[in-house]
Order: sequence, then structure tokens, then C-alpha cells
Amino acid sequence: MISPSNRTLAVELIQEANQNGARLAKACEELHISIRTYERWVADGDVKVDQRPLAKRPVPKNKISEEEKEEILTVVKQEEYADLPPTQIVPKLADKGTYIASESTFYRVLREEKMQHHRGRSQKPERRIPESHLARLPNQVWTWDITWLGGPVKGLYYRLYLILDLFSRKAVGWEVWETEEAKHAETLVKRAVINEKIQGARLCCIQIMGAR
Repeated sequence: MISPSNRTLAVELIQEANQNGARLAKACEELHISIRTYERWVADGDVKVDQRPLAKRPVPKNKISEEEKEEILTVVKQEEYADLPPTQIVPKLADKGTYIASESTFYRVLREEKMQHHRGRSQKPERRIPESHLARLPNQVWTWDITWLGGPVKGLYYRLYLILDLFSRKAVGWEVWETEEAKHAETLVKRAVINEKIQGARLCCIQIMGAR
């Protein structure tokens, strides 16, 4: 869009060039405008102001009312829909015989309100510092893990249950089973406690994630 002042300057330059012998079409071409545009600007002997900013534009067909927007925001904040994207919200509403707006409209409203990810009770996950453990002596803190061991046949695996003392790094207990079950870990811990003769002592036993 060219401002009125720049239009006036362009017309003056074109007219000056034309009076000095330049063809009107060539003068217009140098300023990157067409002869029709130039003629429109100088109609009635004056440079017309650009009427495009004043033109009445039709309302987009997909524009929603404020009431519809509020209804969308109310729905997406409900616990049932708070964790779902519009691609799941709209079909769920349709299953109940309700239609508010299209998926794209839901997305547009969420973007405008900066609610694409966390809304209602669905809050941004809190970043927590992993819990740490300190052992000053043996048999205060144990760590245990399950590692898969390849068997003699492809696709066959055994589970190595291993308990390490955090202070001394001693393997206080280990066993191999064919399955991964809580009762195996419980049995191994009980055996290790008896072997280390620490029945009744205060012991912290934590699980770590090893190779699988």
C-alpha cells in the first residue's frame, strides 16, 4: 500500500519525466506502477487517497461469536477434556450429540488463549529433583536392580536380581530367575539381610534402573 504523500510524489515524477520527453508507459514502469494505476490516481485532476483501508470487508465465514468462544473455553477446562487435544474433544462431544465448532476452530481458540498444552486441572508438570541417598557405613543403603541375561536360545532371557551395598559396593545378594516378579525381589532381600546379620537394623533399599 502506497501512502498519499508517496502517490503525490510518484505522480509528480511521472509527469516531469513525461514533459521532458519520456513515454508515459516507460515512466510508470520505472516506478513499478501501471498506466491504469497512474490514471486512477490523477482522476479528476487530483491524487486520490487509497480507499482500501476504508473498504468494508466481509466477515469470515468461520468467525465464531463470543458466546461460542466462551463455550469452547468452558468445555476444554472440564476435567473430562482437560488433557485431550481437539482431535479427541470434538469426536467425544459428537458421540454425545453435541457440536460446538470444528477441530481447527478449537485449536485456533486455544492458541489465542495460550491454552494448547495445560488447562484446567492439567497443569505443567513440576520438575522435581531426584531423591538422593547417603551411606556413611556398610549396610545402611542398598540398591537393587533386575538385568536381563540372554539365554542359550534366541528370544530366551533370564533375570538377574542383584543387590549392592551403596557404601562398599559389595554384592550382598544375587539370584537368577526366569521371570520378573515382586516376590523374587522380596525373597532375595530377606536372604541378604540374614546373610549380613542385620536383622532389625535400619536399612534403606532402593531400586535403580539397569540394562534390560
